Amino acid sequence: MERYNCGWEKLKEIDGEAGEAVVESLKDIAPDLARYIIEFSFGDVYSRNGTTLKEKEIAVVAGLTAMGNAAPQLKVHIHGALNVGVSTEELVEVILQMSSYSGFPSAINGINTLREVLQAKKIDFQPVPEKQEGDRFIRGVEWLGKLDPNQVQLLEETFQDIAPDLMEFVVGFGYGDIYSRKNLGPKLRQIATIAALTCMGTAQPQLAFHIRAGLKVGLTKDEIIETIILMVVYAGFPAAINGINTAKEVFNDI
Repeated sequence: MERYNCGWEKLKEIDGEAGEAVVESLKDIAPDLARYIIEFSFGDVYSRNGTTLKEKEIAVVAGLTAMGNAAPQLKVHIHGALNVGVSTEELVEVILQMSSYSGFPSAINGINTLREVLQAKKIDFQPVPEKQEGDRFIRGVEWLGKLDPNQVQLLEETFQDIAPDLMEFVVGFGYGDIYSRKNLGPKLRQIATIAALTCMGTAQPQLAFHIRAGLKVGLTKDEIIETIILMVVYAGFPAAINGINTAKEVFNDI
């Protein structure tokens, strides 16, 4: 009962209305599932220290967007993110960033889900298109260099004999267009990316890179570990175990 009460209080802190709706929707078919959601997801996992509720919700929005198959749950967590202090601008940036990792369809679906939530909450959001100055590739080299000064050269050496344009796209779009955008700081961008790559489960080398990049921009080991553990709830134990093993390898190398 203690775990349930703890989880229920944490769920109410994030989005109590959604919690009640979930319990109500499951009680006639699988009431134990509702109990597990509250006891484990929110009592055991969400109640852990190491990251703030804002950081947790940014991680979850990123992970659910990247997986692309959980629109109802993404809607719940967009509500929750707004409730715990994530701005609309920050949510837009998290979802836009997923275009680099899980593709444009997932980002489009995520933005459409965000729109539905804003309309339901009657939030009048007026986006301001971002004007970026200078050469996008040079801008990308600068930003990627802040994460790893050797990465551009490594990309060139890796792809020059097979797909040199891919390196141009990674640097120019991924970092020149996306990562350099305002409204989301480097630490939160790395939390979002680590969460997404953990959930996707198909990009261990890229996850390792972004764990190192997270440390580079100021994330602590605990923040990285907690972000990966949180993904147990959304992508399952195998994804989180693989993510933790990747983090362990990175931490052992530094």
